[in-house]
Amino acid sequence: MSSSDSDSSSSYGGDYKNFWQITRERLLHEMLRSAKAGNSKSNWKVLIMDKFTVKIMSSSCKRSDIAQEGVSLEEDINRRRQPLPSMNAIYFIQPTKENVIMFLSDMSGKSPLYRKAFVFFSSPISRELVSHIKKDSSVLTRIGALSEMNLEYFAIDSQGFITGNERALEELFVDEEDTCKGHACLNVMASRIATVFASLREFPFVRYRAAKSLDVTTMTTFRDLIPTKLAARVWDCLIQYKQKTEHFPQTETCELLILDRSIDQIAPIIHEWTYDAMCHDHLNMEGNKYVHEVLSKAGGPPEKKDVLLEGHDPVWLELRHAHIADASERLHKKMTNFVSKNKAAKIQHGSRDGGELSTRDLQQMVQALPQYSEQIDKLSLHVEIADKINRIIRELGLRELGQLEQDLVFGDAGMTDVIKFLTTKEDATRENNEVGKITTG
Repeated sequence: MSSSDSDSSSSYGGDYKNFWQITRERLLHEMLRSAKAGNSKSNWKVLIMDKFTVKIMSSSCKRSDIAQEGVSLEEDINRRRQPLPSMNAIYFIQPTKENVIMFLSDMSGKSPLYRKAFVFFSSPISRELVSHIKKDSSVLTRIGALSEMNLEYFAIDSQGFITGNERALEELFVDEEDTCKGHACLNVMASRIATVFASLREFPFVRYRAAKSLDVTTMTTFRDLIPTKLAARVWDCLIQYKQKTEHFPQTETCELLILDRSIDQIAPIIHEWTYDAMCHDHLNMEGNKYVHEVLSKAGGPPEKKDVLLEGHDPVWLELRHAHIADASERLHKKMTNFVSKNKAAKIQHGSRDGGELSTRDLQQMVQALPQYSEQIDKLSLHVEIADKINRIIRELGLRELGQLEQDLVFGDAGMTDVIKFLTTKEDATRENNEVGKITTG
């Protein structure tokens, strides 16, 4: 769903805020900033998360953002932790039995780990677990908040999110005989998708692609019904939000369209050539992390540096959906324009030509250097990445492969052309060759 679908219906006001901003503000303001105790001696807090909620937080917030909200320490709920009885703790956790037991263990007895606990669950908690918490009277007096954040997705950019169901393809489509895993997977997907609309304060019309059998004698399978079943479960979750969540719309405000990949016949045989897709296909990235080498300031060998290609990088946001050829051309133009217009670059260039630097020149150069250094680093990084991708394209002969894929899609090539390509390009790897995957099964 695009967050631009949300307008005045959003409880976050009439001003447009992109999807990433809304998620970030909920985590920082609605959760971290609201966790305050009036008589607390210190403003510093401990943030405790599980493996899943750590990913949610890191997808939207920098460590510096979290620290600015008074968090001095981030902890894993499943690890043994040092008691900090003078500090308050914020728990951002999934509402599982294991997490609730760990929380109760932290805060019960005569010597709790923290002064007060502010507990935020990533999705709705069951009545049984709430009752379990209420049974311990010593813990109840130490709870500053017990709330459902209903935020169980990863914001990947201004208009996109993922639910992180990494095994969904296997669990939904592999074993037709045993659908237990498939039903469990659908439940998790529905719950997480519904939290997106809880965060946006939107109540969608839920539309889906219904299964249609070509022959009345053909039995409809679980796989055929996946969009239908997912739509029904998302709707059930949304109805719960409508009934229980404050300020949730009571009438539909947008549309949710649920489809499966069977509607797209082109995707299996053609590669994406966008800057984003080429980076993830050819740079051995871990998620959005790219490792590159930078010159050592001490004059030693190059040092490895991790950078994140994500929403915090304006160059990445501008070029990620551009074709790699267009992205490369625009990057080189950006670099040329930046060097020609920046004060520090001009003065440095002038000094290399043998000109004397005045005191005013030096002052301007010093003032411009921090911004110059940051911007030139970002541009240099992306120029390096684009050049590396273009080198890989040339070395692997991917232009010819891309042309063949395109010709197949438009009907300008057939099996004869595919066989000819595979016999003349024996070094083409399966990772880079969708055509070879199809012809070999």
